[in-house]
Amino acid sequence: MAFEGLSSRLQNIIRKIKGSARITEKDLKEMTREIKLTLLEADVNFMVVKKFIKNIEEKALGEEVLKSLTPGQQVVKIVKDELTTILGAENSEIKFVNSPTEPTIIMLMGLQGAGKTTLAGKLANYFRKKGKKPLLVACDVYRPAAIKQLEVVGKSLSIPVYSRQDTKDVFRIAKEAITKAKSSMNDLVILDTAGRLQIDEELMNELKKIKDNINITESLLVVDSMSGQDAANVAKSFSEKLDIDGIIITKLDADTRGGAALSVKEITRKTN
Repeated sequence: MAFEGLSSRLQNIIRKIKGSARITEKDLKEMTREIKLTLLEADVNFMVVKKFIKNIEEKALGEEVLKSLTPGQQVVKIVKDELTTILGAENSEIKFVNSPTEPTIIMLMGLQGAGKTTLAGKLANYFRKKGKKPLLVACDVYRPAAIKQLEVVGKSLSIPVYSRQDTKDVFRIAKEAITKAKSSMNDLVILDTAGRLQIDEELMNELKKIKDNINITESLLVVDSMSGQDAANVAKSFSEKLDIDGIIITKLDADTRGGAALSVKEITRKTN
């Protein structure tokens, strides 16, 4: 599971200092060095690690901490508080439109292989159980068999899929799908957009056109947790160019390190 390996290593480091009645500056430097190496090995972005260690050292090296009766416990609290700050203390939830005539529109974005199509099906199924009536929309018109893949997902879940085989105009497909959703009383539209092997202007311009001309409720970046350091760079680019509303991290069950989650949350300050 995500964070399993990272959590275990951090606990071992903290355990060494937790019960200490006396802590020197040298002890703290050794601890933060070990934490730094652990985070880097977990694929946490270097700049995120650097800021994290700096914050810990600034707070832990104060006279009040080093000369207190329980310095070890205070240092542990500082480390835990900083981790909580990065990950966020509150859960984020997807917003829904409160209108009988306008559907909630979720646009999923991300690089190829991040798991957008599978996630689209999971979201649709999850919210259907919550009383929503979803419509999946195949907006990936470039990848071979992408439309068919979403149709298979939809069929397996008995959830309708809107697709067009005769056009590559993604904006047109999205507009028509929303019109279809309104006429069919679908109150949730999930756009499964195209990915690329890397970020390029064509991808960004296509997504920006949809976002600028359609009243998107939630624009969510989908990031593969296994992409490690690259996850932070991808998240930063999408966040700056498209002003995303949140990030969904996939395949966390296969990543025991958790570095991608820590990185994207800190760099963008957004996650769902």
